[in-house]
Amino acid sequence: MTEAAIRRTPGTPCWVSLMVHGLAATEEFYGALFGWEFQPGPQQLGPYVRGLLDGKEIAGIGQLPPDRQLPIAWMTYLATDDADLTAETIRSCGGTVGVGPLDAAEAGRMAIAADPSGAVFGIWQAAAHIGTAVAGAHGTPIWNELITRETSTVGKFYEALFAYDVESVVSADFDFLTLRLEGRPVASLHGVGRSLSRVLGSHWMTYFEVDDTDAAAGLVTELGGRVITPPRESEYGRLATVADPEGAVFTIVRSARH
Repeated sequence: MTEAAIRRTPGTPCWVSLMVHGLAATEEFYGALFGWEFQPGPQQLGPYVRGLLDGKEIAGIGQLPPDRQLPIAWMTYLATDDADLTAETIRSCGGTVGVGPLDAAEAGRMAIAADPSGAVFGIWQAAAHIGTAVAGAHGTPIWNELITRETSTVGKFYEALFAYDVESVVSADFDFLTLRLEGRPVASLHGVGRSLSRVLGSHWMTYFEVDDTDAAAGLVTELGGRVITPPRESEYGRLATVADPEGAVFTIVRSARH
């Protein structure tokens, strides 16, 4: 387990959050699956808690108003030094800003946006809250990947937004971009063509580290979630795609480096 750096280079995924209808039940699910404990966070958008491991902040979960029928999905936040300027850039590059920018108490300044493919993401200008404080342990976000139809157009959007160095692997049957900052891979874009889920559309996928992928997938089912793609080996480790009881999709992985 390592503590994350204090300042995140703009464009680095720095936080993940989830908006649900049943906050208490969702806390119970992720508490049992990942060992998180919870404490209240900023309430600007309604009831909100932060999941903690050993007292350190890992992710956020908020409660939707009863009348809001929004897709239940994990959302990736990208770090910025200036949320207002980044929001302007999002609009000028063909994206949309749906919420904010607004202050989240003393924690920081945020906005929620969508890229030209429709994938929703957040931007976070840190103040008191830097984002996910631990990396590498069971129950921590380990990677963020945009699942989309094709990467060329949306890749240019993110490149214009944060000046990533883009490493592409595009062939007849594979469409994949790695986003790098300061020589380090920070996120990826995966074009899946017609395999893109009609329900989810383009979306950011959060990967959470687990100690045992098969055991965690079994626990997901026991806790009322479901396994979408059973555990399988990949070059990154053993992973499975699952959904929580409200349908939020995420990937669990025991990284190959372990």
